[in-house]
This record gives sequence, C-alpha cells and structure tokens, in this order.
Amino acid sequence: MTGALFDFSGTLFRVESTESWLRAALERTGTALPEAEVLGYARGLEDTGALPGGAAPLSVPPHLEEVWRARDRDAGLHRAAYTGLARQVPLPRPELYDALYDRHKEPAAWRPYPDAPEVLGELHRRGVRIAVVSNIGWDLRPVFRAHGLDGLVDAYALSYEHGVQKPDPRLFQTACDALGLDPGDALMVGDDRRADAGAAALGCRVHLVDHLPVDRRPDALRAILDLLPDAATAP
Repeated sequence: MTGALFDFSGTLFRVESTESWLRAALERTGTALPEAEVLGYARGLEDTGALPGGAAPLSVPPHLEEVWRARDRDAGLHRAAYTGLARQVPLPRPELYDALYDRHKEPAAWRPYPDAPEVLGELHRRGVRIAVVSNIGWDLRPVFRAHGLDGLVDAYALSYEHGVQKPDPRLFQTACDALGLDPGDALMVGDDRRADAGAAALGCRVHLVDHLPVDRRPDALRAILDLLPDAATAP
C-alpha cells in the first residue's frame, strides 16, 4: 500500500463540544444569558444532534428526513439539515441558528487528534500519498491550513463537491484517481463502520478508529504506521 485515505471528523480532527460551540455563537451575536440557560440550551442542542461532527440526533423530525439523508451531497442541504435540527431548540434570538452553523466551519472549532500531525508527517516523509475523503457540506481545506497540516495532504474528495457521499464507492475512487493510485494500493482510515468501510468495495484495506474526544484518544492513529511502509522501498 502506497496511499492513505483519511476521514476528517472523528478521525483526524474533532469538533469542539456543544457547549463551547454555543458559547462562541452567543458571543458572536452579543447574546448574554444566565449560566443555567446556557447549559440547558447546550443540552438541548446536543440531543437534537445540531452540531455537525458532534453527537448524532436522538431522532430526526419527519419534515427533515429527506434533507437529512442527502445533507452531505449539497452545501445548501447541509446547512438546511443542521439549522433545521437546531431550530428544534427555541433559542432566544433567531440569528443564533445561522451563527451556530457558521461557527462550526471555523478552524477554531476544530482540534486535530494529538497524533494526527505526527502520523501525517511521517507518512509524507515516507512518500505515502495522502487524501482526505469526507462526507461534508463545506470546504474543510481552511481547517487544515490553519492547523499547519495542508502541506501534508495531496488531495481532497469532499462529498458536496462531487454530489456523492460515503459509502458510495465513487467518492473513494475519486480520491484514488486524484492520487494516481489503484484502490488496492490504498488504506482507508476512518471512524464509521458503514460509511468508511465502503472503501472495501473497491479493494481498499480499511482501518477503523474510535470517534472519541481529543483528550481520550491520544495515539490511535499511530497503528497505521505499521501498515504503510516507505513507498520508495515497498515491493
């Protein structure tokens, strides 16, 4: 294997907590609330799954089911899905819903897992080609740039840019084509057994990690260094 495909959220990066996300939007809109109300709204947003990259919704309202299924294939649908979930919580100002959605796209809302820079850097040093394959409704490249990791990624295959989402094999094939690799020469690293394991249909090897908070998963990515040799010396 001479190429590595990585999922974004829950694999290389983790979004901030729902409480932190809400506090940032409150500050952005100049909204001051008692602490008890902040915590209550955060719990409600957590339960509805309104934070992209955060907890999954406990349930999706019937009027959002169709847009929810297609959310990662179109930027407008992605915004509609997540702001729709957030609107299940009666926040005190209507502008907060868009402020919340905009906040989650900011580099400051994301933290790389502790071993992500090390692992990406080592693979790059070995000559392993790297692509990010993500179900997402917005351009995550600025997140990688802000955290100094963009120079380690050779290609991005983002679902909303291609109108297909994992586990559709076409998105993984797009990434392999961008790297100039046969899928059989690539390892897909992700945290979702359904979405990321779809790469196996193309012949990619799949390695899964747990979607945990950053401080609870310090070194899960390091295991892939044993799976991917120096591309220059690989048989």
